[in-house]
Amino acid sequence: MRLLDLSLGAAGQSVKGLFLVAPDDREEEVRAQIRRPAFSRVADMDVRYIPYGELERHREAMARFGAGMKAVEAIARRLK
Repeated sequence: MRLLDLSLGAAGQSVKGLFLVAPDDREEEVRAQIRRPAFSRVADMDVRYIPYGELERHREAMARFGAGMKAVEAIARRLK
């Protein structure tokens, strides 16, 4: 619900490029929740999922070689 609040509370601005970081074994649950009608606007926000394990696996390389959001976007998974 916080994600929905964020999308609706942007005062007319379009919120895009958010990342939802959650435990690896909850990806299907995250996807199921995003498909609920209440979250229909989330698709417009380009929300992506990053499992904790992927973030941990790539953390050092991202810190050392990453610039901007490119490294984060590379490990993120589209939800829609």
